[in-house]
Amino acid sequence: MVGKKPIMSYAKALSIQLKEGNSEVNIRARGKFISKAVDVAELATKRLLKNHNLSVKDIKIDTESFEHEGKQINVSTIDLKIGKVN
Repeated sequence: MVGKKPIMSYAKALSIQLKEGNSEVNIRARGKFISKAVDVAELATKRLLKNHNLSVKDIKIDTESFEHEGKQINVSTIDLKIGKVN
């Protein structure tokens, strides 16, 4: 889940997971952190791991609803699946 940490922290974690043998990694974010999740995916696939034939395999968007202080709140979410191209 992408949050308040710097983009490079998430990109490095993603690259470690892929180098450890995972063929796919999911990046998930909600609300204002959606743009940061997209930045992480772009940084990982086009700069950090460009020689590993990675791409965004799937993108899912949704809305989560929850109650906060008696009000119904809707928050947008994004799930990005990063994986090796066969």
